[in-house]
Amino acid sequence: MHYLAATGDDAVLEERAPFLVAPPLDPGEHEAYVRPDPASEDGTLYEHCVRAIDRGLTTGPHGLPLIGAGDWNDGMNRVGREGRGESVWLGWFLSRILRDWAELAQRRGDRARAVRYRTETARLANVLEQAWDGDWYRRAYFDDGTPLGSTQNDECRIDSISQSWAVLSGVAPPRRAERAMDSVRSHLVRRGSSRHPAADSALRHLDAGSGLHQGLRPGVRENGGQYTHAALWVVMAVAKLGSGDEAVELFHLLNPINHTRTPADVALYKVEPYVVAADVYAHPAHAGRGGWTWYTGSASWMYRTGLEGILGLERRGATFSLNPCIPFGWSGFSVVLRLGQTSYEITVENPSSRSRGITEAELDGAPVDTSAIPILDDGGRHRVRAVIGDPVLARADAARTRRGPVRRLIRRGITALDQSRRMPRPDAAARFGVGVTPTVPDAPLGPFAAAGPPDPCVPPVPPAPPLPTM
Repeated sequence: MHYLAATGDDAVLEERAPFLVAPPLDPGEHEAYVRPDPASEDGTLYEHCVRAIDRGLTTGPHGLPLIGAGDWNDGMNRVGREGRGESVWLGWFLSRILRDWAELAQRRGDRARAVRYRTETARLANVLEQAWDGDWYRRAYFDDGTPLGSTQNDECRIDSISQSWAVLSGVAPPRRAERAMDSVRSHLVRRGSSRHPAADSALRHLDAGSGLHQGLRPGVRENGGQYTHAALWVVMAVAKLGSGDEAVELFHLLNPINHTRTPADVALYKVEPYVVAADVYAHPAHAGRGGWTWYTGSASWMYRTGLEGILGLERRGATFSLNPCIPFGWSGFSVVLRLGQTSYEITVENPSSRSRGITEAELDGAPVDTSAIPILDDGGRHRVRAVIGDPVLARADAARTRRGPVRRLIRRGITALDQSRRMPRPDAAARFGVGVTPTVPDAPLGPFAAAGPPDPCVPPVPPAPPLPTM
């Protein structure tokens, strides 16, 4: 759906491809690795997509989608192995999918489907609120109805993706979405160790075994380590809520270059600083060590988080939009955006030290709507100038900044953390990608220069036990 929104290429939906066939699972068989064969029947890409969506419209005892052999987290493959377990996260995700596809179906004249998807979205919005646990949303329900990601659990009491997608789906009530993200800040963000685990504690003894990830060493990958894919969704959610300072600070926590600023950091992190690691370990014997690199989808999510979530640049067919959410301390930033043979030199100014809200914008000297800046495929060079300073949004951001100790790092906190260990600002490519230059002279970046404890995996300390593999 993101491809369709970005390119406006709805014609791709008419491309035809065969369906696939494979033997059904036997009774008692929960999953199988097979190579499916092409079916004799084919369909348009649109038909493939809506069949997949319709297959996901399942309902469990709490009215939530069934989790089956795992949702986004395939390591939770035992939560619903008897066919009754449910996923709270999948409810948020499916709500977003249904909303977008209802609009597409309406445009295509598939009105009955559009009505059905909107009805299901409204139903999910109601039942998802029943998964509220007091300060955050639960993650799932086991087959027997036991919650996962709840204060009732001794382990894995909170999972980040149920909170971030409460925001990203646009379905959760704003007050609860804010409170859920406050809980993420309190329980999951480990700033001193430059980690951001997906869940607050590893699973060691949970009676109702949740699946493969419980077999991982505690603090490794999905089992209580930093799983970067999930962590980036948190940054996107923070930016969507308007906390520019915090979004950039968390972005720096995840930026691999900031894990390798000193020789001690390099020895601790162990993997490449120029690619995104799928995970960073939290196990005491390996804390701060990077995991799998080069093939993680987290790389594209990091790109989108920086470009779209923070700098606010999104392509929408024949136009692009500009809606940044930046730190109060940035005086602005500049971006060179190349689309085909045409380039746009974009300058955003922040004279009033605010986080978001464009008050004025120009394209080549003429006023322009930043929600739909036209893409002129003329091979030329165009200049976009925008000014941040919406007073209504500024008051909302200021109020959010003042609220509660969990917001202590917004605005002043980054400076407070850094005043004893300032460091040179990395080049533009290391921060957001080639062609992006935030104008923040001498801006502190966070506590990344301090060397961590000696790496237990480096001689003369004996090597730690080998990590499990999956």
